[in-house]
Amino acid sequence: MSLEVIRAGVQDTIQDIGRAGFQHLGINPGGAMDQFSLSIANALVGNDLGEAAIELCFPASQFRFNKPARVALAGADFGATINGHPIPTHHSILVPTGSVITFTKPKHGSYCYLAVQGGFEVAKWLGSASTNLKAKAWGLGRALKKGDHFNFRNDRNDLPLKVSNWSVPVATERSLIRCIRGPEWDWLTDQSKIDFEQQAFGIASEKDRMGYQLKGEKLDRKDSHEMLSSAVVFGTIQLLPNGQLICLMADHQTTGGYPRVAQVASVDLPEFAQKKSTYGVTFQFITIAEAESLFYKQRQLLRQTQLSCHFLLREFQ
Repeated sequence: MSLEVIRAGVQDTIQDIGRAGFQHLGINPGGAMDQFSLSIANALVGNDLGEAAIELCFPASQFRFNKPARVALAGADFGATINGHPIPTHHSILVPTGSVITFTKPKHGSYCYLAVQGGFEVAKWLGSASTNLKAKAWGLGRALKKGDHFNFRNDRNDLPLKVSNWSVPVATERSLIRCIRGPEWDWLTDQSKIDFEQQAFGIASEKDRMGYQLKGEKLDRKDSHEMLSSAVVFGTIQLLPNGQLICLMADHQTTGGYPRVAQVASVDLPEFAQKKSTYGVTFQFITIAEAESLFYKQRQLLRQTQLSCHFLLREFQ
């Protein structure tokens, strides 16, 4: 064994970028809530960007390293320490055998990702190791618990433990979330369209990996006719019968029968996923072309980070 869970967190799971291409069979993609941070953590330790990592919520699990490892934390800052010494997020860090990593305080964000060089030895289904908690299937089929053990695929004992660490820039938090109009946007009344674009929405405490309920002024429809269940994806914003909104997240269902009034742009899904219940968000519409351009630039940044870390790691091996 290489990594041992010595204290279980509230809802920590194995996640990667998900299993795309099976929604037509009723199998949702799942995967990390913040795929950008998952990718950054993997880049920092020289992995493929979509490699499986541990997605942490606070209170988070406590781990013991029974073998040396290069690790990285990305996303939320939970006040991580190794053997009592604070360590930062978005850094590549070498961890000696016997070290214990603990998360002491939620400073910002909702999801933190722990990646190890080489990745974890975890079983895959349909090309993904991601866990779906609602289905109680895939990955581990559950959250991590005390006594769980994970082996590293890169099982090395000769890591250069005195090599300097390095880091990547951290994005600042934004309240503005960019989106595009959904297929049923025009079902809203004119006043409700204005309200959607101008008001700030709170995030309800009823939030999980399946969806974030939003709190705001009641939005009205022009009429009350029913719609057929239609395809939904990560980031689809639906109008509920009570006039409130819900944004579907990583473990969303494959179809839905509520009006799809908007779609969060892929580039802002990581930012939105990290919002806490106390945080308010406003929405700004952009075009599909703008959304594609922004996402392409984000992927470029990830690729550049991956290549930079790859060359640094080669110098140390």
